[in-house]
Amino acid sequence: MLQFFNTLRRAKEDFKPLHPPAVGLYTCGPTVYNYLHVGNYRSYIFEDVLRRSLECLGYKVKHVMNITDVGHLTSDSDDGEDKLEVGAARTGKTAWEVAEFYTKAFIEDSQLLNFLAPHVLCKATDHVSEQIELVKRLEAKGFAYVIGDGVYCDTAKLPDYGKLMGPGYQEGLKAGARVEANFKKRNPNDFALWKFSPQGKKRQMEWDSPWGRGFPGWHIECSAMAMKYLGETFDIHCGGVDHIPIHHTNEIAQSEAATGKPFAKFWMHGEFLLMNNAKMAKSAGGFLTLSDLKEKGFDPLDYRYHCLTAHYRKQLDFSWESLESSKTARRRLREIAQGLKAQPAKPACAEHENAFRQALEDDLNLPGALAVVWDDLRSDLPAGSRAVMLKNAEKVLALGLFDEIESAISPDLQALIDQREQARRAKNFALADKLREELDAQGVLIKDTPQGVKWRKK
Repeated sequence: MLQFFNTLRRAKEDFKPLHPPAVGLYTCGPTVYNYLHVGNYRSYIFEDVLRRSLECLGYKVKHVMNITDVGHLTSDSDDGEDKLEVGAARTGKTAWEVAEFYTKAFIEDSQLLNFLAPHVLCKATDHVSEQIELVKRLEAKGFAYVIGDGVYCDTAKLPDYGKLMGPGYQEGLKAGARVEANFKKRNPNDFALWKFSPQGKKRQMEWDSPWGRGFPGWHIECSAMAMKYLGETFDIHCGGVDHIPIHHTNEIAQSEAATGKPFAKFWMHGEFLLMNNAKMAKSAGGFLTLSDLKEKGFDPLDYRYHCLTAHYRKQLDFSWESLESSKTARRRLREIAQGLKAQPAKPACAEHENAFRQALEDDLNLPGALAVVWDDLRSDLPAGSRAVMLKNAEKVLALGLFDEIESAISPDLQALIDQREQARRAKNFALADKLREELDAQGVLIKDTPQGVKWRKK
């Protein structure tokens, strides 16, 4: 039986979709004011594996992801500047240009990581009218009030506010413990539904509303767009663990206040990527992007493999050494896959197939699923059987195992390989070693075999 850990109840539960085999899946997308770092992408890898696993298990997934291109402020207390306006000041572009540039960068990175494209990729700025309508519903039901800087949700009228966080987190719901106090609010935990543009200052992104010119709060966009594309109640809502205490808590509050219905049945959250024993974050500076990994000679799919070695609810340490190990493991898998892909298909081992499926059904136990794959490949099963098992597993792993390996090499590098082979035949081993080191520095590894010299790129 398929089970997922539901943050809402802090336990693993049987997953039963509302309208099987259909599954409505909403994943919180990026705020497009800067490049995403590899810590951000750990959550998206988990969500891609979730979707692929559901589809592998026979479900028909409708995947919706938002693009936050307005309203996400620099402070969790609904103060500070809009991150898109900050990005505009940093780059010298307009906020609209910043959003377009980093949305494109996110999509390109997603392709490098082999993510399945969401069925709906929706921008907050394209759904302002839906957000205004949702705020109007809250106001009509008495859950919204207006103060000097915007329209706020009255959390005191929500007896189960904070239920996603659990008792331990709820102790922190005091002004100053979670957010800075805004003494004009009725309650410390009230949050902005609509923010007014500052007086005397024109924002690049602002709209008219029944309450005044301004822009939507960060949380309202996800509620409005999820309801538009998945309905007022849907199956799964995902994000990182940092979304639990504020963003997702407030999504639940405003959505269920407006509709009187449960918002999402399952809430699933991915843990942090740690670097030097601390969460990787843009605010801390020095974060790593996929481009940084590529400059170090890593394929983004090496990083995907690294993320699959830890359960999505466990923190994962990042180091160059651990990434190198993942690169080596993925390269070995690719070499095996290339040797197997031409083999005539034979039925996969039923025991291994069942074990792989059971690992997926056990709250996405990808380390366990990977172990099953390695056990199958190391077995003495027929090559065609191992090929079918690996091809089926690759539908979830998405590591590019059966993609064609680039075989071309530049004329300059080929000349170095030829020179080294001539030196080796002349028993000039000092020169051969020097040329090997030069090739290694340029990303080409040399192996001498009885059939001749073999090379591959790092």
